[in-house]
Amino acid sequence: MLVKLENVHKTLGNKEILKNINFSVNEGEILAIVGFSGVGKSTVLKVISGLLEPDNGKVSLCNTEIGMAFQYSALFDSLTVFENVAFPLMERKDLKLKYEEEEVKAIVGKKLELVGLSGIENKYPSELSGGMKKRVGFARAIVTDPKIILYDEPTSGLDPVSSRVIEDYIVDLSKELNAASIIVTHQISTIAHTSDKVIMLYDGTIVWSGTPTELITSIDPYAYQFVTGDKKGPMIAAFH
Repeated sequence: MLVKLENVHKTLGNKEILKNINFSVNEGEILAIVGFSGVGKSTVLKVISGLLEPDNGKVSLCNTEIGMAFQYSALFDSLTVFENVAFPLMERKDLKLKYEEEEVKAIVGKKLELVGLSGIENKYPSELSGGMKKRVGFARAIVTDPKIILYDEPTSGLDPVSSRVIEDYIVDLSKELNAASIIVTHQISTIAHTSDKVIMLYDGTIVWSGTPTELITSIDPYAYQFVTGDKKGPMIAAFH
């Protein structure tokens, strides 16, 4: 078990964002965290990555090397693809003296190959499509061979075909690295094509959990409202 949250609580300002959150993710397993906007999904990722400390509860990570793929790729426009992917290796204090230049080139080349982008090292982000930028972001996220990979809305803003490409690479990377992957998403296709299990957040708590198939076919009022997008249901307050 690589990731485990036990009774995690987090308050930001006067609002309790997470209340008694419990879940675990094993090696090679993909968990989707779903729910409407503003329910605490991204806060969970921040707690796992160490950007936020939980107020109460425990976060257990069996491997501290974490890769993070951001919603909008977060590439540096002034850097080449190579420089973007190599950034953690070149700038992190614990890594910048570990590798020779040729080793860095080989590592970056391998990671780009894993996401289907061999030979674009000298291009700039402005020369890439949205889907390609996402994959470069993936390559950077896995350049340190993390055993935990966090994805924040990885298919947001992409057309259906590009989304499917991204979804396939998420699955491929999980298998290649035998990593515990956690995806924050609200897209049914991403949930169905990538995840092994799903948890749904609402009002800071987990209101539903199960498999993607169970989510799509469930008559549970929370699951049904999320899948259908119906304004009527227990999560009506999310629309205000």
